[in-house]
Amino acid sequence: MNTVPIVLNKAAMRKYDDLTIPCEAVLAGYVWIDGTGINLRSKDRTLDFFPESYKDLPIWYFDGSNTQQAERDNSDTFIFPQVIYHDPFRRGNHILVLADTYKHNYQPTATNYRKDCLLLSEKAEVEEPWFGFNQEFFLMSTDGRPVGWPPGGFPSPPGPYYCAVGANRIVARDLMEAFYRCCLFAGVQINGINPGTTPSQWNFQIGPSPGIKAADDLWISRYILCRLAEEYGAVASFEPQPVEYWPGNGCFAYFSTKEMREEDGIMLIEKAIDKLARRHGAHMTEYDASSGADNARRLTGKTSMPNFKDFTAGVANRGCSVRIPRQVSEDKRGYLEDRRPAANADPYRVISVMLKTCVFDE
Repeated sequence: MNTVPIVLNKAAMRKYDDLTIPCEAVLAGYVWIDGTGINLRSKDRTLDFFPESYKDLPIWYFDGSNTQQAERDNSDTFIFPQVIYHDPFRRGNHILVLADTYKHNYQPTATNYRKDCLLLSEKAEVEEPWFGFNQEFFLMSTDGRPVGWPPGGFPSPPGPYYCAVGANRIVARDLMEAFYRCCLFAGVQINGINPGTTPSQWNFQIGPSPGIKAADDLWISRYILCRLAEEYGAVASFEPQPVEYWPGNGCFAYFSTKEMREEDGIMLIEKAIDKLARRHGAHMTEYDASSGADNARRLTGKTSMPNFKDFTAGVANRGCSVRIPRQVSEDKRGYLEDRRPAANADPYRVISVMLKTCVFDE
């Protein structure tokens, strides 16, 4: 193999972990999506109580002119708490707070897709929709090169790295083990992790969960990953095509309704796929952060991925737009996997457009 083992630059031992924090103090890290629709921001505040619900938490604000969400002469942008997670970094009673963003007039910011997604999810509750996500990403050095790739060159072609073992094939397993545990501690419904098809690429799976929960969990897990990677001197990249001609990064979506999961649900799955085929263009607009431009670079019909312009479906075929897993085909019930969303897709947008197409026939 042409790969070289790498020792990640782990952070020095924390010098202040043993300092006593007053027992009544709760440190709350507010996390939100910025104006790019891709990047996460966060800031912390001290509470003198432990919240029983997100509704107990104070609405806060930040300088939206520095996050592409407001003008400098009217920069205060509100963050509304929505979901509470345990903080895997501070632990104890400390919390992470997933929040969404609102302008000065209390209207959603341009990248606040959570509000509409929640309304659609509540409207669709009678169908009991479940969603899951398989998030791919690269670990990059701070100079933008994939971690573990030979200096000035490329590793051997994809093949030996997927779900592999060995220092000549795998990069940063210790980081990913820490990430896995941090997500479980936080309360994220993480279903698994595995090495991807190239060195420095990893996958993790969120859900399946009812309604909007998988999207909330995916966003906070992205935050946990990026925050944890800081301590290893690495950067988690959700760029859909970080290296030309190599496999890119997707965020595959799993979807089912109650009837799909019941006996002979395969018929409902096939009907949903027909609906997805008819609205292929509308979905591609929603499936990355650049209205389709990112996926146009990733979905070339090569490297085991479908072509951006064409809709295809098949059983156990990972080169299709939508895959029916082998077990689902045999059981005649279950779920479908939409392989078109890019790694930087907003899961709120993915859920919303899938509900509109598959449940509401819009």
